[in-house]
Amino acid sequence: MSNTTLDIWQLAARFPGNHARYYAWCKFATDPLYAAVFTALTDTTAPLLDIGCGMGLCSFYLRESGCKFPMRGLDFDAKKIAIARKAAAVHAPDLVFETSDARTDLPAHSGSVTILDILQYLDPAAQTTLLREAAARIAPGGKLVIRTGIEDPGWRFTLTKLTDWFGVLCFWMKSKPISYPRPEELTATLEASGLRGTIRPMWGRTPFNNWLAVFERA
Repeated sequence: MSNTTLDIWQLAARFPGNHARYYAWCKFATDPLYAAVFTALTDTTAPLLDIGCGMGLCSFYLRESGCKFPMRGLDFDAKKIAIARKAAAVHAPDLVFETSDARTDLPAHSGSVTILDILQYLDPAAQTTLLREAAARIAPGGKLVIRTGIEDPGWRFTLTKLTDWFGVLCFWMKSKPISYPRPEELTATLEASGLRGTIRPMWGRTPFNNWLAVFERA
């Protein structure tokens, strides 16, 4: 399932400032991520914790698409959280956004969790810790949804790394990419934490080596 009736320009226009609006529009228009998360969560009512939420694009997309469950977004970039809060104050005051470092400061939570495009900024040990902490917060009926670049020898992976570094060089990302996980590593960690699910390529019409994992409690 995907939301084909969403007016992405109207949604992007809710963010303050031309740069944020154009960035949001480009992401909503070209990135298959948000429709994929909507599809993964469409059959649950569990509260959502979005780890590494950035400007809150995923939460705004889900709310506009009709998802009514509570949503809480965390990111360690205070500027992006400020943008999300300004947009929420006018258009979605029930959405919660907080500045927080997922490596050291995850709040108590029981429901669903999303980890979207941040694993590569953690070393392998920190990735494992975050995955275990996220899995512990998945309630029966909730989902863990992860999108991440995957390490492999193909050209998609090379382009993914270059793009992540470009984000650092233009000061959009505060951290440099450190390590990209492998599918078998993700699966092993999550299954050892009591979850079961699938991980698959999710390139869409992009050239990036992005994969989508959807897991739930066994």
